[in-house]
Amino acid sequence: MTIELSEHPLVQHHLTILRDIHTAASAFRQACSGMTQILVAEAARSLKVEALTVRTPLEETAGFRIAASVVFVPILRAGLGMLDDAMATIPDSSVGYIGLERDESTAVASCYYAKMPQLGSESQVFVLDPMLATGGSAVQSVDQLKQCGAQHISMICIIAAPEGIESLKTAHPEVRIIAGKIDRQLNAQKYILPGLGDFGDRLFNT
Repeated sequence: MTIELSEHPLVQHHLTILRDIHTAASAFRQACSGMTQILVAEAARSLKVEALTVRTPLEETAGFRIAASVVFVPILRAGLGMLDDAMATIPDSSVGYIGLERDESTAVASCYYAKMPQLGSESQVFVLDPMLATGGSAVQSVDQLKQCGAQHISMICIIAAPEGIESLKTAHPEVRIIAGKIDRQLNAQKYILPGLGDFGDRLFNT
């Protein structure tokens, strides 16, 4: 299942800032923060909760808490821009890391680093990557997560290309994709159109 939030007013607002070539790095980071909070809140709809009783200053009442462990896995480096706000949205979460570097001539990503917390069969794993372009990095990341024991995996991205969605769904059809916007297509250099350029470069002002 692919969920697109492009009709959300705040998504439209933040996405316009991210796309604009004249947006400074500081404003770009703020827009990334706003987008991430919305996307993670939407992704969290899949989380299971368990009932409990709490006492207010006046009386006892029914309440709920998240039942399973939540793990965020940013794909380095651009995914780091989403991590702080993801953890702020679900504070008791854990974090794993996957480092993938894309060969600019082939657009094929290779893994240079991976570090995961303990992943149980009930862990809810959210992969963070702002741009789902070819889908190669997403597929590799999910491959590694499954090897570590993850069974419930979702992909959270700010912008996705149809080609990337199709690639991930072909390799891992059970993985949910939560995207702010599904753009038109990839160009010859495998960049998303209309897109916003290189997310990591703009985020880190490099």
